[in-house]
Amino acid sequence: MSKLLRQVSRALQGLAAATVVAAAFGGAAQAQTAPQVLRVTAIPDESPTELARKFAPLGKYLEKELGVKVEWTPVTDYAAAVEAVVNKKIDLAWFGGFTFVQANVRSGGKIVPLVQREEDEKFRSVFVTDAHSGITKLEDLKGKTLSFGSASSTSGHLMPRSFLLAAKINPETDLKRVSFSGAHDATVAAVASGKVDAGALNISVWEKLVADKKVDTSAVKVFYTTPPFYDYNWSVHADMPAALQAKLKAAFLKLSPATPEGKEILELQRATKFVPTKPENYTGIKAAAENAGLLK
Repeated sequence: MSKLLRQVSRALQGLAAATVVAAAFGGAAQAQTAPQVLRVTAIPDESPTELARKFAPLGKYLEKELGVKVEWTPVTDYAAAVEAVVNKKIDLAWFGGFTFVQANVRSGGKIVPLVQREEDEKFRSVFVTDAHSGITKLEDLKGKTLSFGSASSTSGHLMPRSFLLAAKINPETDLKRVSFSGAHDATVAAVASGKVDAGALNISVWEKLVADKKVDTSAVKVFYTTPPFYDYNWSVHADMPAALQAKLKAAFLKLSPATPEGKEILELQRATKFVPTKPENYTGIKAAAENAGLLK
């Protein structure tokens, strides 16, 4: 072999070795993208203690299924939940339909909704009032005071506002005053205490409050229930490794009321079961937000 050929051969061998090393290190770096701790949060649509209580057994279940530590991280408001996922400070978030849309827009379409409860395919909101207020329909709200939940809530603001507008009621001009309680249970408390004439909230929270006897239905009543719409989901950032996304989805879909563990988790999540979801399910929410001027 000539001197030139030997030099070329050594150069090619060196390049091949460098390629193998680079691939090995690249593969190792890629493997490290999977989080050692799965950080989880939820929009604060209920009290912090209630959210933590609901999540505790689910967190233990996910630790077992995923083989990583699961850490519950509460946030102060809906906007904080959106920013935390968009900026990858949180790995898994329980979003409402509107907060999912906000996060997806903010991230340039990089938020992936994995699963939703079966109930979220046909979710509803309720309007409640003092049982003796004389309010029996949406039109009766004209000149009255009304509380929504959070400004970023799907079932506590966006969709109730949308149905008010469809009934030719402009909250800003036709109502005496509009306020925001910050959470669904706080909306009921505002109505029960007489701070407002009426309130709009998530039907699931209302039914839970009634079942737990935390609201007196002889004093506070539902006077309007909205048509159905898509709502809550568990979402992740698209940069989460695909294998981890698949394991997360599978863990949620496997939950069954036939097992003691599944029964406890599903009851706390107010779900019969979890089902796959997709971004297209929330196009109606996005349209409603745009029509109401709430999507920025």
